[in-house]
Amino acid sequence: MGLNVVLLKAIEAAGMAEPKPIQEQAIPAQVSGKDILGIAQTGSGKTAAFSLPILQKIMGLGDKRKGKTARALILAPTRELAVQIEETIRKLSKGAHISTALVLGGVSRISQIKKMQPGVDVLIATPGRLTDLVRENCIDLSETRWLVLDEADRMLDMGFINDVKRIAKGTHRDRQTALFSATMPQEVATLAQGLLRDPVRVEVAPQGTTAAEIKQVVHAIPTKQKKQVLSAMLKDEALASVIVFTRTKHGADAVTRVLEKDGYEVAAIHGNKSQNARQRALNGFKDGSVRILVATDIAARGIDVVGISHVINFDLPDEPESYVHRIGRTGRNGASGSAITLYDPAEESVKLKAVERVTRMRLPMADSPVDLSSLPARAANSDQRPPRREGGSGAPGKKPHRGQAASKPREARGEKIWSNDGGAPAQKRPFRRNKRRSFGAKAA
Repeated sequence: MGLNVVLLKAIEAAGMAEPKPIQEQAIPAQVSGKDILGIAQTGSGKTAAFSLPILQKIMGLGDKRKGKTARALILAPTRELAVQIEETIRKLSKGAHISTALVLGGVSRISQIKKMQPGVDVLIATPGRLTDLVRENCIDLSETRWLVLDEADRMLDMGFINDVKRIAKGTHRDRQTALFSATMPQEVATLAQGLLRDPVRVEVAPQGTTAAEIKQVVHAIPTKQKKQVLSAMLKDEALASVIVFTRTKHGADAVTRVLEKDGYEVAAIHGNKSQNARQRALNGFKDGSVRILVATDIAARGIDVVGISHVINFDLPDEPESYVHRIGRTGRNGASGSAITLYDPAEESVKLKAVERVTRMRLPMADSPVDLSSLPARAANSDQRPPRREGGSGAPGKKPHRGQAASKPREARGEKIWSNDGGAPAQKRPFRRNKRRSFGAKAA
């Protein structure tokens, strides 16, 4: 493929023995200077497909860089995917003296600005934070000659398309561009037409195709019983490393609380978590200290963990394409995996049909239904936060605020009662709202 010996040694050290179909088609075309329009399912090896040609060309430019600039820019829709791409590039460029930087939300801007001061070879970024730093003149894209848009359809779903267009407009006019997407809706096709020049189209699998190594099954379960069924399923030790996908952040937290109460090693990852918390959860999942990761679709792309045995769809996704990306977390690189979907026929029939249209297959129903009568009983509020302490005249279980009548007289609780003249008997001092005093008043 025309790659130099340093890259070939790094590829071998990374355990990549033979190129995958997307790599066979995309790498030579990019090495020859062509723009690429790539359509490939998740886990197909496209990160190496767009990274290796860029690394090859950067290695011929020497070490001299301009401050605040990046020779190559890779845009990813989520923080997790950006982190994963940078890790892959570090492996593939081992020994090549390639500098990289990550620019993404949820972590310190100062460290990112400092990292960009001398300029870098490869910048991996999410569109939102990058747009902010470009606007503040902390990053200069005018020297960026290689641009990659990964998971372009996901960027469309997340509303990043206008940011992407502005970012692309700021790069070098003679740049080489690669756009990769798992699906090709009309909006992404229009974006590609505006960014790519005479591209080579690379498509290694029909859109919506799921990996053949993934065994898929659907269990018909009423929504109210799903948490019990999930907990019972996870008692099987064959489910050794599991991602559970929920539709909402609230749902992810609720499922996590139930599983924690049932004694499972579990962590949640979703958009309301800080980047550090998300990374800790992901690291625990990678090192095996966390057996179960509960996630929203923000994690459907960007989690590349070796040995994920099962993906469980606690809810079917709103976007049917997300089903393909979710279950693609297992069965990667030729390994086998299982995808289990908990499906409520009363609420999710439309979503199931939409998934089957995208995947072009009838999802198999479980041979035997789950025996709900055998499941342990669970209190109605077992997945909710603990109730507040009883007491007071307010709402049930709510702690009375200051000045509100308490459950017992203050004298009975042994509390001191103010008197007007310093002696007894005492008359309660009227409740006064606590006013914040200024520093000047306090000093006075």
